[in-house]
Parts: sequence; structure tokens; C-alpha cells
Amino acid sequence: EQGKGTFVSQNKITQQLIRLTGFTEDIKARGQQPSTKVLSAQMCPADETTAERLRIEPGQLLFCLRRLRFADAQPLAIEFSQIYFKGCEKLLEEDLEHNSLYRILETKYGLPPMEADQELEAGLASNEEAQLLKIPAGSSLLFTRRTTYTDRNQPFEYAKAVYRGNKYTFYTHMKREQLVS
Repeated sequence: EQGKGTFVSQNKITQQLIRLTGFTEDIKARGQQPSTKVLSAQMCPADETTAERLRIEPGQLLFCLRRLRFADAQPLAIEFSQIYFKGCEKLLEEDLEHNSLYRILETKYGLPPMEADQELEAGLASNEEAQLLKIPAGSSLLFTRRTTYTDRNQPFEYAKAVYRGNKYTFYTHMKREQLVS
């Protein structure tokens, strides 16, 4: 349907917040080539916040993936995904530099990402973030926190990401609901 999805605006990626898509889908929809550099992939214990989001016990082992994401070889985002499901350690064997995480989760593990709760916040780049994204320290960033659910409303991913503020915009269309008097 025309007018839905990802748009180009002054060399920025504009992502609508009504559709649940992954980075790979967003960049391909824009006609650009997505790529990924895995910064780390390991099993790690859930902290209190992550455990609450994923409805598990603190300390439960998760698959933790930190990636630098690119569009046409330009760094755009740093993503940190924490994933829990029985057998999630098998994700350590996957090629996550050349394959979509969501596609792997859906096709190999039966975990279709169907819904998500996402929070957005503005912030400034730390020295490490600036170095990875090739921007000056203190540059504006968009921070997101997202809990992703399967078709059975089971949370399986808690992800935090930072996006270059000069290259990424989030967009949503809102309607006022009828007020009851």
C-alpha cells in the first residue's frame, strides 16, 4: 500500500512506528544494501530489567548479541539484542553477519516477531558510540528499547539500540479517539 512503511527524507531513513520490521527489512525497503558487523555474541545472565521484560528469572542465561548496522557501508546503528527461548544457545552457531536475525528466529526456531512495545528517547553519543558510528562524541542519537513478542504474546527479545540522529527519523500517524462526555 502506497504511503506506508519506510520513507526517504533528506538522506534520513524514516521508519513508521506502526509496522514491526527489522533493520534489514527497513534498509532493503529503502533500496539500500544492509550489512552487519557482529561486535559480540555470547550467553549472558539476565539483569532485573531484562528479566522483567522477558518474564523470566534474573540470572537466566540469554543469547546476547551486539551488532553495528550499516546501510550502503555507512554505520547507522548499534543494536544490543537479548533473546530468550529454550535452546537459545544454538544462536551462537548462526551466521548473524550475513543473515537476518528475525528471519532465522522465524524460520529455524518458530519465533515469528509479531508485536513489540518500543520506547524512544533522545540522547548524546558516548565516546564509544561516536567511534563506532563515525560521528563526533556528543552528537545526537535516538535511543530505543523494544520488547518483541511471538504470535502467542510470549516475549522473546529485549533490544536496545542507538541510531544516528542525523540519519534516522521515526514517524507515526496518530488519531484522536472520540472522547466520552
